[in-house]
Amino acid sequence: MRLQVQHSICFSGYPLHLACPPTYFTASRTIHTTRPDHASLAATSASQARSVSSPTSPVARRHSKSPLGVLPFSQIIRTYVITTVSSSAYLLDICSALLRRLLESKSVLTNVDRNPILRAILRQTFYKQFCSGSTRAEVQATIQGLQKCGYEGVILEYALEVLKGEAGDEKVDIEKWRKGMLDTISMTNTGDFVGLKWSGLGSSALSLLQQNKPPSRAMDTVMREVCAAAAEKGISLLPAAEETTTLDGFYNWTLPLQRDYNTSPESRPVVFCTYQAYLRSTPATLAKHLWIAQREGFTFGIKLVRGAYLSSEHRHLLQPSIEATHAAYDSITSSLLKRKYELGGALQPLHGGDSKAWPNLAVVLATHNAVSVRNAQALRAQQVSQKEPLVPLAYAQLQGMADEVSCEILSARNPSPQQHTQPEEHAGQVVDMEKAAVDVPKTYKCTTWGTTSECLNYLLRRAAENKDAATRTKESRIAMGQEIRRRINAAFGLA
Repeated sequence: MRLQVQHSICFSGYPLHLACPPTYFTASRTIHTTRPDHASLAATSASQARSVSSPTSPVARRHSKSPLGVLPFSQIIRTYVITTVSSSAYLLDICSALLRRLLESKSVLTNVDRNPILRAILRQTFYKQFCSGSTRAEVQATIQGLQKCGYEGVILEYALEVLKGEAGDEKVDIEKWRKGMLDTISMTNTGDFVGLKWSGLGSSALSLLQQNKPPSRAMDTVMREVCAAAAEKGISLLPAAEETTTLDGFYNWTLPLQRDYNTSPESRPVVFCTYQAYLRSTPATLAKHLWIAQREGFTFGIKLVRGAYLSSEHRHLLQPSIEATHAAYDSITSSLLKRKYELGGALQPLHGGDSKAWPNLAVVLATHNAVSVRNAQALRAQQVSQKEPLVPLAYAQLQGMADEVSCEILSARNPSPQQHTQPEEHAGQVVDMEKAAVDVPKTYKCTTWGTTSECLNYLLRRAAENKDAATRTKESRIAMGQEIRRRINAAFGLA
């Protein structure tokens, strides 16, 4: 009997990565969302080549060399091959079918844990592209490699799955989640993030979320144990929002933890909350939570994604088009970074609330959309030039995806000699720009760890997301192809 994946790993993929050095973020699942049933999907990325995507944008103009030049050549080649496959619906369907067969097979020949040849092939291709390893040594080597490229750190997730229709033992499920989360925290460095899902606590947790009931006492105990461990390590937790059937429960589980652990205005939030721009309800929900945070005096950590459950959501709950989702994402971003409700913007103050009252904020923009990143960078450059206060900001993209976006941000981390001063930021506070000479963006890669078999469902979702975002995948393939040609030309003195 085929098990259908209902919920993904502890942190919704693009997936999308704090007592910490105050410079940890100066400037995800998540991904640049597309709708496979939308008629204008193929033209979406091209239609976004607005003026902000000019080569003279704040991100692009600081770096005269290829942004992708920081990546190992082996990674460029592997990404080009995988995005070539992903750009072909026919080839991608074949790969997806093979991965699903591996996931469901009981045969020794097709069991990736028992067939060393099959495991080696998978680990050197899709697994190596999207996952960080199955042991502490492998994970930490991946983290070091990413930091060598210039990434500030990682958003690390454990490949723990909850499958629809799968029965569970609440006590066993809770302990498995607890151990996985504590192991994940132990592998990270101060300043990193850990991604997770409350549904990862098991089928009982999923049922409680769907009914908008509080966690059981045992669940609440381990959730707080994980929060305390994160606070002690100096990392932040990024609980991922899931489908709307669990969304009310998700918020009611997350906000109390923010209230209890995000208490110091001098340090970054321990717990963030995720908001999905493709939902019509998101601006009103976010406005309500901003009001709660301001009234109760805790630092509000926000991870903004586009959304990753298009195939299972009711159409009337979503924005009317992908363009409307882009507009909502960029408008919400602008309001958060300015700490200002803008006339005509998506985010408006709660009815009866003070439009000028804002809590301390920290924002993670989890996006694979280059235009949204450039918009945010352009706004930050303007704020720096006008000596306006800055909200702590980080960017996040998935390992193995959107490297051209990530590396464009990395290229902006090299300010001119006259602009070497780092902003003196704290995650829960805005920054006095009299003390800051330049905005240095920070970006994180979201990566998943686990055994090859544990990560199969995760790899299947990456395949599905590549298929839904066909235009973006094609752009990644083109970018990698250009980088391969550039390096070959340079090797022969033709650059």
